[in-house]
Amino acid sequence: MANGGEPEKNGVGGWLLLLLIPMLVVDVPFYNTVEPELFGFPFFYWFQLVWIFVSMGVTAFVYYATEPRGEG
Repeated sequence: MANGGEPEKNGVGGWLLLLLIPMLVVDVPFYNTVEPELFGFPFFYWFQLVWIFVSMGVTAFVYYATEPRGEG
């Protein structure tokens, strides 16, 4: 803490906004279709699977971007 007990602001809030990207998949009517198929899987299923990996990547990126750096 700096300045007599006030927490430091290091711009972490901007990185945390990226965590809203995985929330785009919550709108089910957006992807509730059968076409286009990928390897025989309807769009509804493979789109959700892709978003698992996208969400994983975004979460890891934000974690490493906001992780405090060691001194030295």
